[in-house]
Amino acid sequence: MIKKDEFQQCLLGHTVDFRKILSTPTGDWSVKGFIDIAKNIYTISVDTKVISKIIELMMFPILQKFAKENKFQMIFCAEQNHYPDVTFITKDKKKIALDLKSTYRKNFETVSGFTLGAFTGYFRYRDSNKNITFPYDQYEKHYILGIIYTQQEELIDENKVYSIDDLEDILSVVKDFDFIVQEKYKIAKDRPGSGNTKNIGSCVKICELKEGTGPFSTLGVKVFDDYWINYMTLEMARNAKLKNQPYSNLKQYLKYRNIENL
Repeated sequence: MIKKDEFQQCLLGHTVDFRKILSTPTGDWSVKGFIDIAKNIYTISVDTKVISKIIELMMFPILQKFAKENKFQMIFCAEQNHYPDVTFITKDKKKIALDLKSTYRKNFETVSGFTLGAFTGYFRYRDSNKNITFPYDQYEKHYILGIIYTQQEELIDENKVYSIDDLEDILSVVKDFDFIVQEKYKIAKDRPGSGNTKNIGSCVKICELKEGTGPFSTLGVKVFDDYWINYMTLEMARNAKLKNQPYSNLKQYLKYRNIENL
């Protein structure tokens, strides 16, 4: 079986392949838009969900190559909202989860951030098959393959329709891709991700994402699991008839559990 560091390094070894399939020689996204049977090209929306899905589909052939090289069985998730995006099964039947996530740079040092999956449902009920390929407890490791990009600064007219002859003149909505591979707990922060969904948020500093030095990285995966299994939003606490959340950040959690911060 590939050990965790070896898995990370082997997958990062395909960075050139990832960049080649996503980028033009100048660093722009190779995808310019959607084409219909009349050969009309419609520019892509700046919607991050649309961009994320297209990038994910483009990455799959490289992941299949990676699986073949390492003699892994590769299983895609059955439905859009299931975890993880890809399951690898090693020759000795160990399961490794890989989720693909993308985010955009806010500046040279930070990104908008990833959402790292739910902290309810299958994450708490670890023998459950609901919304997950295999029960969470069956996975040896949980990894994130993160794609970082820069949004196009120039205004793109989403209403304009192009022809094939215009292809070289169409601005890519994103550019300058970079990649990270880390175990999920190493880049998780102690707050939920954006929006009202019950998802784990990630670090936003690029150096922490690349080096895997988030707040749980020194505390370990068991502390990460316990933190998020028992984490309550304010709404969850109220529904449980509690006056307040038991904790809302890592410092409060360590005090709550009587753990000395390492």
